[in-house]
Amino acid sequence: MKTLDAKLAALKEQPGGNDFIICYAADPDMGGGLRPTIGAGTIPDRWRDEMAEITEKGDIDILLASVSTMDVLARERGVFLDSPVTPAIRANDTSDIWMVRGGTYSSHPSRPFATTTVKEAMYGTLHPDPDQAIDVPLGLWSITFNNDLEADERSLLRYRDFRAEAAAEGFRHFVEVFNPNVADPGIQGPVGDYVNDCIARMLAGVPRASRPEFLKVGYNGPQALEDLSAGLDVTVGVLGGPPSTSNDSFTFIRDVKKYGGRVALFGRRIKVSDSPIIFTELLRRVAESELNPEEATREYHGRLADAGITPSRSLEDDLVIETPELLL
Repeated sequence: MKTLDAKLAALKEQPGGNDFIICYAADPDMGGGLRPTIGAGTIPDRWRDEMAEITEKGDIDILLASVSTMDVLARERGVFLDSPVTPAIRANDTSDIWMVRGGTYSSHPSRPFATTTVKEAMYGTLHPDPDQAIDVPLGLWSITFNNDLEADERSLLRYRDFRAEAAAEGFRHFVEVFNPNVADPGIQGPVGDYVNDCIARMLAGVPRASRPEFLKVGYNGPQALEDLSAGLDVTVGVLGGPPSTSNDSFTFIRDVKKYGGRVALFGRRIKVSDSPIIFTELLRRVAESELNPEEATREYHGRLADAGITPSRSLEDDLVIETPELLL
């Protein structure tokens, strides 16, 4: 059994249990094109080798990648055949993640575009053989509420169509809900309350058989996360946001768990770390309450030194908390 399935089953039985799911969101090519890979000095094959190594280490539960990357890792390389890690793909690339150089798409209300189809994501082809096994069983569907009736209705309708397509093919999914991406959405009150109510209202019309495996939301502070975790019968997770200090990331994991979240999805925080392998191991140990964030940060620097890796920050600088919501 994949660790994701075991943990989701345990959390269904005991929602406040100790199980914690970590996803490496290694799909920036879906939004930034060349910039996050070749533009950052990382050629695709080298980056895929790193993903495979992190998967083999087994400290994550999910590897999320673009359909093209997963085509290589899951099909050509067979990385997940004997692995406890679940492969997942980004099922839609909404316009608010289109961060191409020179573009301004992300400033407009999100559009729920999807490059791939469910069959292509699952099998790598639109016409799989009848006996072909599913290579990728899980996908991320993204939706952004902007307090814009036309835009939000369009996004909800597309999610409804996706759920029907996914159910017909036996494709599992989880849902990512971003905070509004427009500059002034006209929301009256805290954005966390607005997003939470949009999520609850959306899921109220979805039967259990079609519900997402879990949610991925922005971290809007302790109260918003507690409210969402307590108010829904769906496991709640939090997206990691931009790169920060190691202590910030470890504290993020601790606080998400403290306030009811049971999933963390880290992308750039892992990718730009001085050693993604050591970093994800320590994320796991913090998630399982083996280390506190400061202990993990100090051990990280010790492990980097043992490996002959010069850290990009001094230990003193790496102990700083930079995410404002973690200071609440």
